Amino acid sequence: MSDQREANGLSPLQWTAVALVATTGILHVYAGFIEGRIPVLLAGVGYGGALVLFALDYRRRLLYLVGIPYTLVQIPLWYVANAGEFTVVGYADKATQVLLVLTLVYLYWRERSLAAASSTPTA
Repeated sequence: MSDQREANGLSPLQWTAVALVATTGILHVYAGFIEGRIPVLLAGVGYGGALVLFALDYRRRLLYLVGIPYTLVQIPLWYVANAGEFTVVGYADKATQVLLVLTLVYLYWRERSLAAASSTPTA
């Protein structure tokens, strides 16, 4: 598989990750305001911060790696916090987060593989 890049240097998969992060971040900020849950609001702000760091090209492989547990931990927390009062928005957000985790795992793996391949000496 080739590493397709657009004119701005991002691959289609990286754009997918950006869209997923923006979606879950917006949903968290919205839910945080509507439900009055500060931790939910802060989670959304955290996603916004990740987007800023990503746009600044700050250690993207590290962002992928940190984003995986950051997102994963929110799924069981949502389940416990809502205890039977689940909404369509909540389900949509969790589906977005599952896709985000899968995307981040792949991006991290790909970046790690590319870094290892570029550091391997050729004969």
